Amino acid sequence: MAFPERFSSLPEYAFPRLRKLLDSHVPGAAPISMTIGEPRHPMPAFLADTLAAHMQEFAVYPPNDGSPDLLAAISRWIARRYHAEVAPDRIMALNGTREGLFNAALALCPQTKRGKRPVVLMPNPFYQVYAMAALTLGAEPVYVPATEATGFLPDYAGLPAEVLDRVALAYLCSPANPQGVVAPRDYIAGLLALAEKHDFQLLSDECYSELWHIAPPPGALEVASEVGADPERVLAFNSLSKRSNMPGLRSGFVAGGRESIARIRQLRAYAGAPLPLPLQRVAERAWSDEAHVEANRMLYVEKYAVAAQIFAGVNGYRTPEGGFFLWLPVADGEAAALKAWVETGVRVLPGAYLARDVAGQNPGKEYIRVALVAPRDETERGLKSLRECLYA
Repeated sequence: MAFPERFSSLPEYAFPRLRKLLDSHVPGAAPISMTIGEPRHPMPAFLADTLAAHMQEFAVYPPNDGSPDLLAAISRWIARRYHAEVAPDRIMALNGTREGLFNAALALCPQTKRGKRPVVLMPNPFYQVYAMAALTLGAEPVYVPATEATGFLPDYAGLPAEVLDRVALAYLCSPANPQGVVAPRDYIAGLLALAEKHDFQLLSDECYSELWHIAPPPGALEVASEVGADPERVLAFNSLSKRSNMPGLRSGFVAGGRESIARIRQLRAYAGAPLPLPLQRVAERAWSDEAHVEANRMLYVEKYAVAAQIFAGVNGYRTPEGGFFLWLPVADGEAAALKAWVETGVRVLPGAYLARDVAGQNPGKEYIRVALVAPRDETERGLKSLRECLYA
């Protein structure tokens, strides 16, 4: 039987790799999982009541692009958060942003760019759906290092002109997963100018935008509005998973130019899976409420402070500017993850599993990713164990 070769170079996904690394070993203490970015703070109290009030709507097919009320709620949120006017017809509800980050590439990437194979840019390390989208398209994924030397943001502008002229799409994640850095306004404005010069689109993954401790991270729609960029140059993606502690709701959105959104909506009409209408009602309520978001953010701010105290004096430690991951420097990520598991029962993810080898180098090899998603006491115990085990 013949199978597609386009995915033959994909490494095994991060979490099956982690299980192979750790699960044949006995943990050194009661396990504490700090691997996956699954929020464990309380969900907003209104979820159950809102869902119960609309249970009968499971009996109808949901609106494919999002209900008018949900799209209007997202439009209002974008205006409040980013001071950008984005009409509901420039927004589509998503069944989680992973769907949108993948399908937007399918809907928008041309088969060729200037007569050549198109390029899709992505930071390295990165959220793995970016690479899957590029490979599915037959585009060339170009993994651009996002390391300490580049401020943990990809230096797309430093690529050769020949590569930039073939770029169709460029992914950006801010606050970044896994490094926790925030792309400054000037950086985003520079990317938009680069996109205009070389005629590509920016796909801005902003799922961690509401988790921060100094200032709200700027968004691509916000900066595009400020600099007067072509609305078709940028698409922004966000969700309720981190903002509202509802990863199982699978509710997000994509917002951008009308033509781009129309193309994504058309693809969804043929091959998408719209969010059930009762869940859209919950999402509408969540995008309209900030009190639960502020309370959630303060819980992370407390844990940022705990982590900074525990890792004080560790060379290379940085408190994340946003998100809920620590990107901790170690000599070897796999060795450190195994040592932590065997000696302390703390489960972390080797950074190399989130990156790709390029020219023999993997920018995640000397890091581990640690998720701060558990309640404070459990998080503190896990972090203290990591400090004693890996940095004594």
